[in-house]
Amino acid sequence: MYPAIASLAWREWVRFVRQPNRVIGALGQPILFWLLFGSGFGSTMRMPGATENVDYAEYYFPGTLVLILLFTAIFATISIIEDRREGFLQGVLTSPSPPLAMVLGKLVGGTLIAVAQASVFLLLGALTRVNLPWTGVLLTIPALFVLGLALTAIGFTMAWRLDSTQGFHALMSVFLLPMWLLSGAFFPAGDNWVGWIVRLNPLTYGVALVRHLLYWGANEETLRRALPADLPALGLSIGVTAAFVVGTCGLAWFTAGRRSAGDLL
Repeated sequence: MYPAIASLAWREWVRFVRQPNRVIGALGQPILFWLLFGSGFGSTMRMPGATENVDYAEYYFPGTLVLILLFTAIFATISIIEDRREGFLQGVLTSPSPPLAMVLGKLVGGTLIAVAQASVFLLLGALTRVNLPWTGVLLTIPALFVLGLALTAIGFTMAWRLDSTQGFHALMSVFLLPMWLLSGAFFPAGDNWVGWIVRLNPLTYGVALVRHLLYWGANEETLRRALPADLPALGLSIGVTAAFVVGTCGLAWFTAGRRSAGDLL
């Protein structure tokens, strides 16, 4: 089982390095958003409970990390539809390896690619505009892996049920991107009905976990400036994120097990 997982994960890496446009799409666009929005909003943003305005580029930085994970998950799992057309997926499902090996191979491969790209942006931010303690940078990378695994599992579940890339992009536009927008990554939760949606969104607690870990070891002044007053507590963020990744990976496994190789023909 483990050789099958490693082989499928390595295949994702090989496909990734042979498609440089994926790097541009998954890494370049979020960085462009960060630069444009960070420069456009500047220091005009005021978080709930804050006594002073904050640099929006600093607030938006953790959200950009999660957006990179999301975009990479989309590009990694859309290949499932291509594998079905080429017959590769049918061959994997008829092999002696269990369906779980195929699921984990796709998820681990896509997640490692996502974390690698997010880590590049994380180091770029730490060395340029965002004042981050290096302890927080190192602690954030495992959290990015866990969160990337959950997002890749969501993409896997969606792609497994679809037969066209057009349908996948449509679901991305009406489900995945709004899920990110309503996670506290782009704007803090308010007291209106949108704020309640943000608090019910499990991705909100993943973004909160990244915020907590990014500033681990920072001084109190930095924490007061960078973290919203209504940010979910660290323990709650860890618990919800753990349940989120277990639930999404379990759903991906369940979905793959219900559709056999003959159904994919």
